[in-house]
Amino acid sequence: MPVSIEDLTTHIRLGEDSIYEFKELRFAGDKFIEPKRDHLAKELSAMANGTGGVLILGVNDKSREILGIPQDKLDLVEDTLREISRTSITPALPIDIFRHELPNLDGELRAIIVVEVERGLFVHSTKEGYFRRTGSGAIPMDSIYLARLNQERSLVGLKRFEQLPVPHSQASDLEKILWQKFTSKLEENENHALAKRNLLVKNTTGELQPSVAGILMATSDPRKWMPNAFIQAVRYRGTEQDSHYQVDAKDLTGSLDMQIADAMTFFRLHNRISASKALDREETPQFSERAVFEAIVNAVAHRDYQIDHSKIRFFIFDDRLEISSPGSLINSMSVESLAVRTATRNELLTNLLSECELPDDSKDRIGRGHLMERRGDGIQIIERETKRLSGQSVRFDLFDETEFRVTIPAAIPPDQS
Repeated sequence: MPVSIEDLTTHIRLGEDSIYEFKELRFAGDKFIEPKRDHLAKELSAMANGTGGVLILGVNDKSREILGIPQDKLDLVEDTLREISRTSITPALPIDIFRHELPNLDGELRAIIVVEVERGLFVHSTKEGYFRRTGSGAIPMDSIYLARLNQERSLVGLKRFEQLPVPHSQASDLEKILWQKFTSKLEENENHALAKRNLLVKNTTGELQPSVAGILMATSDPRKWMPNAFIQAVRYRGTEQDSHYQVDAKDLTGSLDMQIADAMTFFRLHNRISASKALDREETPQFSERAVFEAIVNAVAHRDYQIDHSKIRFFIFDDRLEISSPGSLINSMSVESLAVRTATRNELLTNLLSECELPDDSKDRIGRGHLMERRGDGIQIIERETKRLSGQSVRFDLFDETEFRVTIPAAIPPDQS
């Protein structure tokens, strides 16, 4: 939960301790030069390697004076912090960033940035090594301390990310209208029923808390906890990704099954149908609905939800359709082996999606009754349906081991073939 203004004021007055750290920022042009990126990475990782912590930027650590951050530099600071948490700390560290205004010594309001760090699920390092927080600073870990911490937190690695508890969430955040399709009607205790399906899991204090899968499948807006757990859908006029030629755009939110349904609604709205002028008039859609459905479901089910700075992107152009999903291929899979091998990053999510029924009006068009059938033939269907309609091949690309893209070519209208 965000620290309240009252708590911030109190802690700033009392000074730094094992939880709170203050930093004054100095800027040079379009970047801040103090503190150094490596120093911030060290402080943040040390907090995560302990019990968590709060970093307050815009406050002098000696005088405790509220110096503030210029309004036009707030976005820069926030973007830099997120970049540091992703690229300067291994593994990438989830952080929560909040903006506040506090009065300085003259009573004038000054903007500050507050970074909250949860106790890490893993042991985090920087290029300078492993650090832990003691007193009001970060110190290097010795080999014995590091070994003990690794042993303690390695147990977490036995669970998939989708089964881990989501910070700042509560059991009551899960919505019955969304989760009841996954539980038995005979179950009397709701929390017990949700725990059996891993929609609720125990956190480090033993309390039941929504899992990543619970938030994704049983809340109407997962972005409250996972800001990029949505689909960005855009229809462009022409063949270039250019906002000037953007015809329609929507952020598709909601539970994952609703995101899939909304993506298909968006697709049907923009899937142009061409007709030949022959007597027997033959209609040709721009894209195969079945192929696009399989690609959308695969993107939602298999994306890497640990990557918190990227969303699924669903772009429709005149000549092609692109679906980009965060994450690399798993289990030594390659682009070349996609059609003959199957692997699942999110086992729990795929199980839950396989229990979500398709609307009756979609079952015939898609050729099945549920969102997922788990037969491992999705890639073959995408390739076969696209080849049948357009005569062209689907393209699969992996970029920097962090994004997977499916490109489906459009069919050529009959009067242009």
